[in-house]
Amino acid sequence: MQEETIQVIARMHSDFATKFGIPRQSGLVEELKSTIVFEPEFRNPDALRGIEGFSHLWIIWQFSGAVRQSWSPTVRPPRLGGNTRMGVFATRSPFRPNHLGLSSVKLLGVEQTAQYGTVLHVGGADLMDGTPIFDIKPYIAYGDCHPDAIGGFTDQAGEFLLEVDFPKNLLLKLPEEKWEAAMGVLRHDPRPSYQRSPDRVYGLTFAGFDIRFTVKDTLLTVVEVNKA
Repeated sequence: MQEETIQVIARMHSDFATKFGIPRQSGLVEELKSTIVFEPEFRNPDALRGIEGFSHLWIIWQFSGAVRQSWSPTVRPPRLGGNTRMGVFATRSPFRPNHLGLSSVKLLGVEQTAQYGTVLHVGGADLMDGTPIFDIKPYIAYGDCHPDAIGGFTDQAGEFLLEVDFPKNLLLKLPEEKWEAAMGVLRHDPRPSYQRSPDRVYGLTFAGFDIRFTVKDTLLTVVEVNKA
């Protein structure tokens, strides 16, 4: 099999130290804020000339937390409860032959820094901290937006948002600028699709904090927050 080599051009700096709890698609939690830091050899400001004129970007990256030597032609999408198998190329599963991810993110700002050169601040990213990025392209509405698109099995998967009970005394342990993002992550049910025990206490590491919670029916209740 012919192999090609591609370079890591940047890495994502996000609030997710592990892959548990990361939204299953980009844009689901718009309040999530991340920073793209370029590798030293790609810190030429000319490479980003004009990017500030776009509102959204495409990010091509690696599912670095899911790299395997083998692959399967079928996977079990979380949106179908984790029990129904679909073709890997009909899903966005991380368990793919080349472990490539594609995300559309909102460009919040372009900053010149003394330490890292030009960095990009983005919103709504679904990437773990340290994720290697292979390419960045502008999102172009006239070519990339398809209002009449059909979503296949995802259109029949139904709503999955949870109600979140986050007691104020626990919420106050988080920095205020992280409140909305944390609530958004929890609303989208961070549990694995195969774990649905109402008696289990789950732990989510977010923004340097360990958030522990339970879920009964459609209500998620935060029970503990500590520094990670």
